[in-house]
Amino acid sequence: MAEESPVTEAGLKAKITEQLQATHVEIEDMSGGCGQAFSAIIVSPQFEKKTTLARHRLVNTALKAEVAAIHAWTPKCYTPEQWEKQRQEGNQAVAPGKDTTGEVVSGIKG
Repeated sequence: MAEESPVTEAGLKAKITEQLQATHVEIEDMSGGCGQAFSAIIVSPQFEKKTTLARHRLVNTALKAEVAAIHAWTPKCYTPEQWEKQRQEGNQAVAPGKDTTGEVVSGIKG
């Protein structure tokens, strides 16, 4: 069986930018480097007039193979207008999981 290439931050960013015409993408590996949990901030005009659920479905459809290959995927989706408004108001959006204590869970000890 051929080994699949691992999912990377750069690969996710490139695919999102291309398939969703994203104007801004931030990807963070939340798994401590093993490439199994990612969070993202995605800004795309394709999110206009879509609910949060519809935005997430759009992203997950574009990344179907990647999402199936990783343990956790958490996107935050904005329209360009929403993103610009946050920036003007000084609200810094953070990728989901970043506004935690910064701890990375690497396993459970029994």
